[in-house]
Amino acid sequence: MATQRRNPLTGEWIIVSPHRISRPWGGEKSSSTGQGFTKVSSYLSPGAARSNGSVNPLYTSTFVFPNDFSALVQATPGEEPGTEPGEEPGTEPGEKASTCPGTEPEDELFQSEPAGGECHVMCFSPHSHLSLPLMRHEDILSVIREWIRLSDQLKYNLYVQIFENKGAMVGCSNSHPHCQIWSSSFLPYLISLEDSHQREYFSKHNSPLLVKYLEKEMRCKKRVVEESEYWVALVPYWAKWPFELLLLPTRHVTKLRDLTEEEVLDLSSTMKRYLTRYDNLFECSFPYSMGWHEAPNTASDCSHWQLHAHYYPPLLRTATVKKHIAGYEMLAQCQRDLTAEDAAQRLKDCDALVHFTQRNID
Repeated sequence: MATQRRNPLTGEWIIVSPHRISRPWGGEKSSSTGQGFTKVSSYLSPGAARSNGSVNPLYTSTFVFPNDFSALVQATPGEEPGTEPGEEPGTEPGEKASTCPGTEPEDELFQSEPAGGECHVMCFSPHSHLSLPLMRHEDILSVIREWIRLSDQLKYNLYVQIFENKGAMVGCSNSHPHCQIWSSSFLPYLISLEDSHQREYFSKHNSPLLVKYLEKEMRCKKRVVEESEYWVALVPYWAKWPFELLLLPTRHVTKLRDLTEEEVLDLSSTMKRYLTRYDNLFECSFPYSMGWHEAPNTASDCSHWQLHAHYYPPLLRTATVKKHIAGYEMLAQCQRDLTAEDAAQRLKDCDALVHFTQRNID
């Protein structure tokens, strides 16, 4: 029998239908999961020229630069990004404002607001064939320290979103391991949802939602995949994606910059373990979209927040079969076949210490 599970961070409900897991698959099968393990040169490589003519330095660790095609740009006060002074939003250069819907700011059916901010790209290392689970602990640590530095440096914007798209299957357009950092002058919609639900829970229970959630998960550990003194990675009870993971610190922390040195060091080794499990599951460079969610940079009290990271991998049952959000899921409500408990067990059964590409290597 199918059941529904509620995501307390967003209010979304997920249908769980484990009886469908054995259904035959005659749909799309991908020939590749994206990033492989071969050395390939790209415009993110050291010394390479990018599309705007800039030449990358011969970097030896992480490398950060402004995105050449930023989705968000800093706007002049009073101007909407993307418009010339004196122009109305939605008009062509030189065109006079009309009564076309969308040009009247008081119309509640056609609302718009400035979307200011900036976007950066961060290469994890100079080596194109080394994704995070194949990197050394000290190199993963350099990535984490750069995440913390950028989050703190960009705090003048309302929100900083750090995210990684790994693999062509999730839309990554460059195989060189990298992530992006978008800082915005507004609070993104999903962050706003998480903020309001965490705030509501805190007002009722005087405890952060995810702190209490982790306490309850640790009582049975059915969905826990990786745990250490300072971090826990688990398949959330409400997971939408088959092998989704939620990464949580074991104490109450609101922002990346509030992590202790011990927590930062432990995060490096914990990440390497659960990402190695990911790759070993289907013996491929496991694709995913991931992102850190930390408290917004507001002046108000953010004690209701708990720092966390989401991992959303699209793979369903093999390295070539992905889960599609379509049909009923796109038009009505999301549904999954594999239970969160079964997904967690399959990941726990994978080796966390030896990557499949390094087996039988002296």
